[in-house]
Amino acid sequence: MTPPSPEEPLLLAELKPGRPHQFDWKSSCETWSVAFSPDGSWFAWSQGHCVVKLVPWPLEEQFIPKGFEAKSRSSKNDPKGRGSLKEKTLDCGQIVWGLAFSPWPSPPSRKLWARHHPQAPDVSCLILATGLNDGQIKIWEVQTGLLLLNLSGHQDVVRDLSFTPSGSLILVSASRDKTLRIWDLNKHGKQIQVLSGHLQWVYCCSISPDCSMLCSAAGEKSVFLWSMRSYTLIRKLEGHQSSVVSCDFSPDSALLVTASYDTSVIMWDPYTGERLRSLHHTQLEPTMDDSDVHMSSLRSVCFSPEGLYLATVADDRLLRIWALELKAPVAFAPMTNGLCCTFFPHGGIIATGTRDGHVQFWTAPRVLSSLKHLCRKALRSFLTTYQVLALPIPKKMKEFLTYRTF
Repeated sequence: MTPPSPEEPLLLAELKPGRPHQFDWKSSCETWSVAFSPDGSWFAWSQGHCVVKLVPWPLEEQFIPKGFEAKSRSSKNDPKGRGSLKEKTLDCGQIVWGLAFSPWPSPPSRKLWARHHPQAPDVSCLILATGLNDGQIKIWEVQTGLLLLNLSGHQDVVRDLSFTPSGSLILVSASRDKTLRIWDLNKHGKQIQVLSGHLQWVYCCSISPDCSMLCSAAGEKSVFLWSMRSYTLIRKLEGHQSSVVSCDFSPDSALLVTASYDTSVIMWDPYTGERLRSLHHTQLEPTMDDSDVHMSSLRSVCFSPEGLYLATVADDRLLRIWALELKAPVAFAPMTNGLCCTFFPHGGIIATGTRDGHVQFWTAPRVLSSLKHLCRKALRSFLTTYQVLALPIPKKMKEFLTYRTF
């Protein structure tokens, strides 16, 4: 069943960097990355000038309407209550390109971490990784703002970061040095693998929610799919006509979306490598000048947490929202100089970052998933496409479970 058409996104709030004149004018001011913590209790953004802002969520009540708060914050996670979470400024010393929150570590991970950091406060809570201009990765403890680790290995900008969703504290980094690196924070940030093969800067990395696959996008027309078990290349996905700059897996790991400067998003089955659908970004108002073909170049794509919508940011100054089963956007919002986007973990909000260091928060579709979709999402979280096709069930059911009913 196609979800109902949402209303146009409304701007809920905008955060701007403070006191810009006190910084070196040569420093970059772009917000290259925005991120919510997995539990929805923190928001981070690289606001330019080598600074990362950590902001407790929700924002002040006058900005965020009732119902958009972090649902999972509890007395267990925040024993001192809402007042113990305070905004923090992390001075990274270098331009910040990538951000990633860790999941909440599992108890074994907490014990191992404590063994390696006996002098540090309790770090069994959230960790933030920051990818820097000089190739360094700094690891911060969110609650205190304490710098825990400095990971060295990359030879150029660390453009993107991704933690395994399982809580194992395995971190993947993507760099302009054309490599991806795998780090184990349980082993004091030991580098355990280098993935080579890209011929251009690596822009983006995304780990599937089931932790089986890693997708990497570089300044190339193809994207690479890697095994997170053996750290070997599974396949290349070819179909774009220009550089691929962003990628994301669906919440059930059954779909992969890639966004390119060729103005399109391609939806793939990562298990078979099949191209399922293309979403084309055309200008709302056609121009007479053919040189404006790059006005709709994509910058970022992400799935909504329930897996029924996509959000994209393009150079044509629009935030678009797409329903999974439709070929045209269902909603638009005007935004200038957008670079990145991400959904709030519990839905209802999209955060976007811009070239001027600002962050904007928009309303996003809040939909009650159908029982059919919930069943599909649950099954696909542990069944590959090949396993579904091998089931003794009707063909139409297989098509639905493998997202072939578009």
